[in-house]
Amino acid sequence: MKLVRAVSLIALLALNAAAFAQSDAQKSDAQKSFEQMKAFAGTWDGPVTVAPPQPGMGDGSHTTVSLRVTSRGNALVHEMYEPGMADDPAHHDHPVTMFYLDNDQLLLTHYCDVGNRPRMTGRVSPDGKTVEFDFLDVAGSTKYGHMQHAVFTVVDANHHIEEWTYLMPGDKPVHARMELQRTK
Repeated sequence: MKLVRAVSLIALLALNAAAFAQSDAQKSDAQKSFEQMKAFAGTWDGPVTVAPPQPGMGDGSHTTVSLRVTSRGNALVHEMYEPGMADDPAHHDHPVTMFYLDNDQLLLTHYCDVGNRPRMTGRVSPDGKTVEFDFLDVAGSTKYGHMQHAVFTVVDANHHIEEWTYLMPGDKPVHARMELQRTK
């Protein structure tokens, strides 16, 4: 009787392992994109280029980006910091973006320092090196504008590029490009 139980248990474990392997092979593009985004976990630093130039955000400035996986792997937290500024999000720009899957869609919600929360949907490029996010909707006031678009491009394991588009009042786009290098 013990032999039958042991064989049954081994067979059940083998079936579960096969089902897990099969589901992993059948990941959607959204799931693959999210896994790719989670590989960015770490601390990054690099120069920021803004076009057209904006007061206080000129060329040559730097930013630090922290990305960490949280919620048992179900979310990725993206935080931007201005080096040399106090870590005081109540007084300094400190936007937070959350990446997550919703059914078969990769989404981001950007918690902006202007007080709104735009959401964007992600899609991966055919070569798998770029994840592009398009505006979906926004909660909160857009009186001061809102984040409209984002692109994450993998250069290699220690370098990536982030491009963010902010839509100013009057639908005037401001583009920020960050060429980031892993520091941790």
